[in-house]
Amino acid sequence: MSQGKSENKEVLVFAPGCALMLYKPELAEKIHKKLQEKLGKMEMLLTCCQHDPQLPPNTKIINVCPGCDSRFRNDYWNITTISLWEILAQKDFLELPDYSKEQMSIIDACPTRDQTGILNAIRTVISKMNIKLIEPKNTKAKSTCCGDSYHGIMPTEKVVDLMKQRAAEMPVDEVVVYCISCVKAVFNGGKKPRYLIDLVFEEETIPMTIYPDDWHNELREYINLH
Repeated sequence: MSQGKSENKEVLVFAPGCALMLYKPELAEKIHKKLQEKLGKMEMLLTCCQHDPQLPPNTKIINVCPGCDSRFRNDYWNITTISLWEILAQKDFLELPDYSKEQMSIIDACPTRDQTGILNAIRTVISKMNIKLIEPKNTKAKSTCCGDSYHGIMPTEKVVDLMKQRAAEMPVDEVVVYCISCVKAVFNGGKKPRYLIDLVFEEETIPMTIYPDDWHNELREYINLH
């Protein structure tokens, strides 16, 4: 009986995602440490979500990246997923900063449009940080793409034009984003991106590689290695 229970026990794994590891791997380490302090020892999964992680049954992956969450959830039969934001919305194991009702807008990542739990959890975390969120007209399930998803489908300059169009929909200049590619898009669109992980750790968001071709080449090279 005890052996059966052991076999059915859920195993947690933390997946920071390729984009965060390229951006600020030290923040991935901080998150991993905090998760282990509160939820118990867990592996940090560095296998890209585009590759089969070959995890055992009953594995639940804690994701930062919305694209990772979508792929791991939909493409691999033996695992389940949960967003980091769903955990932070429910548990107070991180001391979140107070932004004194600073006004920010938000752009929702394409893979979360049908994930009401993640969309609401993100807004709960934002509220916990005392940020006054000014929603754009197209938001949550009706959110329009930041433009980056069209890279490789449209000419790059057209992609940049779409980024500018989407950024222009933001009612205030500072925009909460929770996808690294959206960081690039919002910056290219002329607004100030505030990456949600950076907000949690009170760090400045640095767009770094911003031209879509350069960013996707950098990302693809990293993915090929992981």
